Amino acid sequence: MKKDFKTGLIVLFVLILIICGVTVTSFYMPNNINITSSSIYKVDYTKNYKGQYVGLVYLTGTIEEKNNEYNQDWILNTISKLKDDKKNVGMVLYIDSPGGSVYQADQVYFALKEYKASGKALEVYMGPLAASGGYYIACAADEIWANRNTLTGSIGVIAGQSFDMTEFLKNLGIKSETIHAGKNKNMMNYNEEFTDEQRQIMQSIADECYEQFCKIIAEERGLTIEKVHELADGRIYSANQAFSNGLIDNIGTLDKAVDNLTTKLEKPGIKVTNYSYESKESFISTLMGIINSSNTKAKGILPEEILQDIENSDLYPAYLYK
Repeated sequence: MKKDFKTGLIVLFVLILIICGVTVTSFYMPNNINITSSSIYKVDYTKNYKGQYVGLVYLTGTIEEKNNEYNQDWILNTISKLKDDKKNVGMVLYIDSPGGSVYQADQVYFALKEYKASGKALEVYMGPLAASGGYYIACAADEIWANRNTLTGSIGVIAGQSFDMTEFLKNLGIKSETIHAGKNKNMMNYNEEFTDEQRQIMQSIADECYEQFCKIIAEERGLTIEKVHELADGRIYSANQAFSNGLIDNIGTLDKAVDNLTTKLEKPGIKVTNYSYESKESFISTLMGIINSSNTKAKGILPEEILQDIENSDLYPAYLYK
């Protein structure tokens, strides 16, 4: 009986060691392999490249100052740190975004241009959606890769949305007035008619941003401005259509895009380090957001879609796919 008890203890002890061993291995695994959303990249232990690595940076969500998926400071700081790190030799930027603010998209584009100017290789890989401002940013890359099911394009600008609710409010017996100085200071507010002059003002901003977008595509993709204008009518393109029109360079998996970069660098098996933003929103702020959202919907005068458009109006002008 005692012998069986001792044997059982030994077996239990061995099992604990095995479990601990696996756990310890899992903690240290990132030093040996790098896991992405689609694959495992193995390190060639005969070539350690003296600690050199490629950065796989994830850019996801609507491009603006900050939201649950995206943070402008984070993406700019990450690009800057990789640029300044002598051990970093290249970057694959994974984009899954409908685009966003013209200002923020342009900032990221120039940050990537500075990264390349430091002598480092840059590829972009497009996930499910890399449209409008997402494509604008992608143009900074040496090569653009897309998944075969990627949607891209949507080359154009939204300079604003006007909701003229004066008649609607009048029918409800509601009078809303904004005290302002300057005849166009209150333009595009829901309680004032949108005039032809105001429409021309916003159209001129849209046209200027549009030409900036088209010029960048022409320069970076080696296309004539006439060809870009033809493509840039706001439509989205499949990966095959984008490839046929010269908007991207390759169609394949993320694995192949990373392998392509490491091959060009003549560093097969080099370490690939992932960088992705994680929102650190507090429980209280999340709870208050839910409460505020519920209260807004409870007021119930306007459809939810219109309320969302009004709330997002601070994005404009925007390279944004809707």
